[in-house]
Amino acid sequence: MQKVVEFIAKSIVDNPAEVEVNRIENNKSVTVELSVAEDDMGKVIGRRGRIAKAIRTVANAAAAKQGSKVKVDIK
Repeated sequence: MQKVVEFIAKSIVDNPAEVEVNRIENNKSVTVELSVAEDDMGKVIGRRGRIAKAIRTVANAAAAKQGSKVKVDIK
């Protein structure tokens, strides 16, 4: 899940070197924190949050394959 989110984020931003992805595991769920450069924040969120929603959907699909739940926080 973490690598999927990182790959998608690096593909759409102008500064892929500034993309950071952290994974925090809880009991039954995983939180993935995505940090990008301030200039790239709009590209990651997209219009009306469409790209952010798509990233979360793909991460949820990857998590479901592994039998867990994921939450993606964009910072």
